[in-house]
Amino acid sequence: MKKQQHILIVEDEIAIRDMLQLIFKSSPFQILQAENVQIARQKMVLKMPDLILLDWMLPDISGIDFIKQLRQKTKTRDIPIILLTARAEEDNKVKGLQMGADDYITKPFSPRELLARVQSVIRRGPLQSLEGLLVFKGLQLDSYQCQVKIAQQHLRLTSLEYRLLYFFMKHPNKVYSREELLEYIWGGTSDVNERSIDSLIKRLRKKLDEYSYAIYLKAVRGLGYQWDQSAKPSSFA
Repeated sequence: MKKQQHILIVEDEIAIRDMLQLIFKSSPFQILQAENVQIARQKMVLKMPDLILLDWMLPDISGIDFIKQLRQKTKTRDIPIILLTARAEEDNKVKGLQMGADDYITKPFSPRELLARVQSVIRRGPLQSLEGLLVFKGLQLDSYQCQVKIAQQHLRLTSLEYRLLYFFMKHPNKVYSREELLEYIWGGTSDVNERSIDSLIKRLRKKLDEYSYAIYLKAVRGLGYQWDQSAKPSSFA
């Protein structure tokens, strides 16, 4: 029997929580509710959710700060998170994704759109494949366990960063446009834009740079990005 998946809604407005409960009434998901982060933590002790629908503005701490806390802990760092907020400005979308949100939905939204986004994010999940190990000059991506190591040191990545690195290591040297990367990472269901790809690339490069691997993830002016296996480092860790 397939395990039932749980969605935790963290939203302080009861009317919106009730509306979301109604939207998911006929879905296969079991819904958990919390009106603030403190209650959300209590709910997560009892049942770890498969996805979190998170409001930006909450009465105790902000949704953004909560994402940061979740991404710093091993047990919760891979839980998919969708920000649900009235903040439609591009800078806010980029900030949310920079902090580790998997998607961003602005209010008002249609029930069909919300369900499609939720199903898309859950379906992506932590990308696993039968490829086993992808190895490049001491960089190892284990697609069985969804882990990345450099010189036997674990590289802590968000689910989006992991998917992006996996994609580039599977398709080295070819240049991919931002549109193509958006389609792969977000599956074409999101309204996040090309700037979000730039932000995600920057975050991944910063983590790779600690081990002198950022040089392989290159921007190709006017075209997009590539994983250039022929790049020559000035120093190699």
